[in-house]
Amino acid sequence: MENHYDEFSFLRDNASEVGLTLEYLPPVKRVFVDVDEGRRLGVIVWGDSDPEIVFIHGGAQNAHTWDTVALALGRSAIAVDLPGHGHSDWRKDRSYWPAQNASDIGDVVERLAPNARIVVGMSLGGLTALELCASHPHTVRELVLVDITPGVNKEKASAITAFIAGPESFNSFDELLERTILYNPTRSESSLRRGVLHNAAPQSDGTWAWRYDRNHLPEGSELPEFRDLWDAVEAVGVRLSLFRGSDSPVVDDADVAELLRRQPNANVVVVEGAGHSIQGDQPVELARLLTEILTD
Repeated sequence: MENHYDEFSFLRDNASEVGLTLEYLPPVKRVFVDVDEGRRLGVIVWGDSDPEIVFIHGGAQNAHTWDTVALALGRSAIAVDLPGHGHSDWRKDRSYWPAQNASDIGDVVERLAPNARIVVGMSLGGLTALELCASHPHTVRELVLVDITPGVNKEKASAITAFIAGPESFNSFDELLERTILYNPTRSESSLRRGVLHNAAPQSDGTWAWRYDRNHLPEGSELPEFRDLWDAVEAVGVRLSLFRGSDSPVVDDADVAELLRRQPNANVVVVEGAGHSIQGDQPVELARLLTEILTD
């Protein structure tokens, strides 16, 4: 596998795979924002005008998970690499849960997207966005949760945690890709290949390893409970939407009922043909739903 990595070289492949016809690619670049402890967070900036959308990815992912959605939207946005993920620095305490993440993400949004109209958070990114509403309320004007509520637990997330807590390194790129395909049977091999190239890197000894800090969920550990964040849901003072994957086990009917009890005016949408990663399974539909919000 070629070690040279150009992170924006796959965008036309992203577009063509979902039938998007682009005359030209939008402006896109990688920037870094200084946060506390001398760390930096990596951010992908889409467009050259004031960002309308902030994207926050899930655990063990990176900002490129939103590439196809961003291309389909055609709007200015930022996609942030969570601490310890993608091109962002690792935390000294190796802790990457919602409260810690929100502190860093708040700094990024204040500097790069202070007028963003929507914050979109998927999985861990959605829980981080709930904390962001509490710690930096001025940065969130509307909140979209992508297939996540505080009702997530170890049973609902068992397939995800099993994949994340796998081997620390792989003898080859193909070996890593094979494991990724095994855990993502509904996704095309080409899309997963791109995803692995964004989310892993070759090591000096020729092996391949994930970019994210695996201490986030070491082998044998369990996902913590996030039930306390239901109070954060109730405290959200802006319009709230939940997009739920029809084939995902992470959000169930009881979670939806509890969310609506806490936020009776929340907008809940089931995205057909999507699992937990709606942005990967149905990116064009997700972009359409976000466009509806932006034009409402």
